[in-house]
Amino acid sequence: MIGVFDSGVGGLTVIRALLARMPDLPLIYLGDTARAPYGTKTPETVRRYAEESASFLIREGAEAVVIACNTASALAGGHLRAKFPGVPFFEVVQPAVDAALVATRTGRVGVLATRATVASGVYEARIRAARPDAQVISIAAPLLVPLVEEGWLDTPETSAIVEHYVAPLLAEGVDTVILGCTHYPMIRNVIAAKLGEGIRLVDSADRLADTFCATIKNDLKLAQVVTTGHGRRYLVTDLSPGFDTALTTWLGETSKSEKVSITES
Repeated sequence: MIGVFDSGVGGLTVIRALLARMPDLPLIYLGDTARAPYGTKTPETVRRYAEESASFLIREGAEAVVIACNTASALAGGHLRAKFPGVPFFEVVQPAVDAALVATRTGRVGVLATRATVASGVYEARIRAARPDAQVISIAAPLLVPLVEEGWLDTPETSAIVEHYVAPLLAEGVDTVILGCTHYPMIRNVIAAKLGEGIRLVDSADRLADTFCATIKNDLKLAQVVTTGHGRRYLVTDLSPGFDTALTTWLGETSKSEKVSITES
């Protein structure tokens, strides 16, 4: 099995991108809904939550783990690789950075993300490491994750809040915007409408899926996992009607989520 975790429903955008490329991918998904969102937590707390999520998935049989959360990728990716050295980890930040560097024409790149991801400075650091002349404008958008978790994907309120968050990006003349949270693709149409034509959107969930599939082609062990495993499970740390609704509307799944405890007793 391939393990995938996020703080809530946002990681389902990664699942959809993965299944679009590999429809029979065997996976176990963990949404840490009891402790969502991660984007408002301290780095120490995010690392602890991420370690507990990854450890649980590994105990459940995951042979590789996808960190389907920008905040956890930014703050805990290195920590998890050090903690579990024999397990391949895939994260969303670097694939999005690589895609943005290709997409931008002017080097002015916007990032919409959680407070914790913006505070980490990970996008600015990685983009400017590859292109020192790049200008990176990062905007924290803390209200977007709760709106998505509540299923407010196309409401006047969501539209107004998105407009508020993208206004500074427009004022700075960005030509490319990274959706730096895997929740945001669920409101991609709203964000695109507020940004207007000519601004390229980089979906970190899609880019991660591309990276994952490219790796599988060159990794015999992971390729065997993908071809011999079977089934999908969707687990949460707290039952949420919004999560099951997203399973149906976003993925077309008829199964319900299962509540689990992820900490070892």
